[in-house]
Amino acid sequence: MTSENAFIAYRLVASLFGARAIEVADREHRFDLDAIRQAITPQTRVVFIANPNNPTGTLVRQEAIDRFMARVPNDVVVVFDEAYFEYLDDPPDTLRFVRENRNVIVLRTFSKIHALAGVRLGYGIAAPGTHPGGAKTRAPFNTNGVAQAGARAALADEAHQAESKRVTDEGRRYLEHEFAALGLPFVPSVANFVLVKVGDGKAVFKALLQHGVIVRALSGYKFPEWVRISVGTMEQNRKCIAALREVMAA
Repeated sequence: MTSENAFIAYRLVASLFGARAIEVADREHRFDLDAIRQAITPQTRVVFIANPNNPTGTLVRQEAIDRFMARVPNDVVVVFDEAYFEYLDDPPDTLRFVRENRNVIVLRTFSKIHALAGVRLGYGIAAPGTHPGGAKTRAPFNTNGVAQAGARAALADEAHQAESKRVTDEGRRYLEHEFAALGLPFVPSVANFVLVKVGDGKAVFKALLQHGVIVRALSGYKFPEWVRISVGTMEQNRKCIAALREVMAA
């Protein structure tokens, strides 16, 4: 989905199920778990926490998660979306709450470090018996055999994961160094992208497109002055910076 439609879409999905989505402001581009806890009411049924977060690339650490989980009501489902989990050097252990039979679902995907976005495959981890409705809500035949075979191979290919992380770490450091050299504010990231402030996100997106560089404009995420730039190969990263330098100079 496009960024412009992201917030509209999740409200629509919630309304289709007779629910109401509540937004809680972040703090320094990071989930404010204390504020989220304060926003929970007796009507709250589920809380979503993307960690690392998209599009900011920030991480909520274990201490904050533990403090939040100690205070959240047991009847509230807490969903940790960990799409970028494999890029972390010291990831929080959210599976401990699953092992403790807490009302928690941990989501992972093969679309990021495994590079299998085309098969649209991911998985959720929850304690046995805690979420029996999951099988009722999924589409029939939603995961084909080829995708499952690819997933098994991806999980076993630890060398590919390690190399992907190395390339991403190197590229992210390069991009952040170049953003600083250009005087562009950015949010230090732990994921495979960096959020950078360029002034007019849509204008910069269109200008970079003319150079063959695709970034994500973020007005739909309430970041009209920012773009999200994904880490590529070093050749791609250098091309991106060269184009960005020319666009910003113009």
